[in-house]
Amino acid sequence: MIDLGGLPLPENAPPPGTCVKIERPEAGLVVLRLEPPHREATVLDLPLVRDLDLALDQVGRGTRGLVVTGRAPTHFAYGADLDALESVTDRTVVERFVRAMHGVLRRIEGLSLRSVAAVGGPVPGGALELPLACDLIVAADHPSTRLGLPETQLGILPAWGGVHRLPRRIGVVRAMEAILKGRLYPARQALRLGIVDRLTPPEYLMRVAADVALGRDPSTRKGRRGRGLAGFFVDRNPLATALIAKKSRERVMEQSKGHYPAVLAVIPIIAAAPRTSMKAAEEKEVRAAAELATGPVAKSLIAIFRASEAAKKLAVGADGRKAPRFERAGVVGGGVMGGAIASLMAEKGIATRIADLSRAALDAALVEHAAEVAKKRRRRQLEPHEADAAIDRLDAVEGTIGLARAQIVLEAVAEKLEVKRAVFAALARELADDAVLATNTSSLSVDAIAAGLPHPERVVGVHFFNPVRKMPLVEIVRGARTSEDVVRRAAGLALHLGKTPVVVKDVAGFLVNRLLGPYLDEALRLFGEGFSPARLDALLEGFGMPMGPLRLLDEVGFDIATHAAASLFAAYGERMTPSSVLEPAVREGRRGKKTGRGFYEHPKGRGAQPTLCTDLGTLRQGEGLATLSDEAALDRCLLPMLNEAARCFEEEVVMGPVELDLATVLGMGFAPFRGGLLRWADTLGAQAVVERIERIAAAGDVARRPGGAAKFTPAPLLARMAGEGRRFHG
Repeated sequence: MIDLGGLPLPENAPPPGTCVKIERPEAGLVVLRLEPPHREATVLDLPLVRDLDLALDQVGRGTRGLVVTGRAPTHFAYGADLDALESVTDRTVVERFVRAMHGVLRRIEGLSLRSVAAVGGPVPGGALELPLACDLIVAADHPSTRLGLPETQLGILPAWGGVHRLPRRIGVVRAMEAILKGRLYPARQALRLGIVDRLTPPEYLMRVAADVALGRDPSTRKGRRGRGLAGFFVDRNPLATALIAKKSRERVMEQSKGHYPAVLAVIPIIAAAPRTSMKAAEEKEVRAAAELATGPVAKSLIAIFRASEAAKKLAVGADGRKAPRFERAGVVGGGVMGGAIASLMAEKGIATRIADLSRAALDAALVEHAAEVAKKRRRRQLEPHEADAAIDRLDAVEGTIGLARAQIVLEAVAEKLEVKRAVFAALARELADDAVLATNTSSLSVDAIAAGLPHPERVVGVHFFNPVRKMPLVEIVRGARTSEDVVRRAAGLALHLGKTPVVVKDVAGFLVNRLLGPYLDEALRLFGEGFSPARLDALLEGFGMPMGPLRLLDEVGFDIATHAAASLFAAYGERMTPSSVLEPAVREGRRGKKTGRGFYEHPKGRGAQPTLCTDLGTLRQGEGLATLSDEAALDRCLLPMLNEAARCFEEEVVMGPVELDLATVLGMGFAPFRGGLLRWADTLGAQAVVERIERIAAAGDVARRPGGAAKFTPAPLLARMAGEGRRFHG
């Protein structure tokens, strides 16, 4: 029996022996079924680890095969207990738990019989490390089956032997990619990589696993499938693995700027894994886990992950039932946004009709949809029959005829109130009274769009971000009369499309664009007054933003950015007074990436990289801020955004700080390792934030410019928090 080292059990822990059921369906076979009574979704918490250890005591002589499985063919386990991981701050507690789990897995690995893991559904992290300790893995061939080690995406590492066992199973090169990217592989791809040894339909999972465990399955050999002879020699060659580690580190540093310690810590461990004994492996993993799991980056990343998981409950009503899925949808507007939204709906199983007055726009949308589906088919992300069905599910119509049977219609037409009202008025005459009318507006009021319509309770904002397929956030904009049921159904649609919904109030700019406004405006002012554009973008990228603010303005488009800034100014007054830096560029048709030139030149061609323009002097307005310090420049960009976030928090634009942070990370790419805008503010402290804002307000250039004093006046909530020593979180 393993030593739990005095680790405290959770308050709801069931009695010993109740989390793992022991079954003996036939002579010589023992089945250990993970079925903790205190959790609806199985996770590898301390009670389950305790009971798995106890159950192994029952695997006695005469047993020829062992199967470890979950409560259902597509429900094995959902990884480690993140609740406990998020709250732990004591390194010794982490060390004791990691050692305990290593002890259990070593017992499985050391059994003198054939051990088989029968898995299905999500099998992430620790849920895969348990099967990796078995001789063979049989997986359910089902769309829900996903296997991988995503721990580095949470700021930790696969510390239960996975960082050593996966390289031994599939080779260093493949394991390096799998662990650094934290990918969860579909069942068939996991088979090709050698992560699993056998696939079977879910209904046959236990029968096949039993045959494999008892040696009755001739198609499964004990051994590793993923490396091949060449891979074996690479893995055993210290020079080869050192080169792999070096290249991996260079790539990670280029992508992450060193902000994510887990990916850097795991690289040398993976590289040396095939030449490391499991006893030495345990020591490496224990030390790394204790440091990483108690560090600030892991806490921030786990908080964001948990917030995104909590967002899935937005589609669930008070009665515990999920909002019904939409089967038929319409999209009005065949432009870039409308076409991408319609394409995604069709790919995800919704019969979709896209409508536009322009046949050319419709044809372009259909061609783009076909190209996207073909790309996924080539990459084996869609099976041939799935790709054919995705093509068949999207059709196009000129006008709005033929949308009458749609359960939801989303408009993505020109950002003009009268146009959107006219579209919805026409749709209201055609659609059933309970059909949802959704607007993808980014700047107009949902209530204003719904004004005068019958059944305004069915009008909701469903704000996608561009590019639709890549951006993970969808703002669900609740109008004053939008029903709770419609909000739930809209959130359910976002989740079905693979997005994360955040419910926001119907205010100008909603949440993300309202926060981006002062951030981008201040970046423009810094540039306009002589601050180096290359230095400015590099500073914000170094802080952790995915791209600098000037590069982001190129992506957004100068025309759209100036329109959004004007909308915010009209709504919020002088603190949103917009810079005039972009006006001459817009007049001359220079609009950013869409025209090929903005702050950067954007050459066409695959792999072509943007380069800073050499004629930016025409947009300059002075040189007064050329020598501003890096710290002061960061404060000028980030603190107005934080100040506005405090106003949004106080106005209850979102439900709370967790949701606001989630939106900033997923919607604007705010540094994930910092946990979001408000969590970052908590690390600074409200008093320090207020002092830094007031310091900027006292600067001569800020005091002189229109709206400068208002922009850099601490939000009332921030001022109160500073006086009371409070935090946004807890």
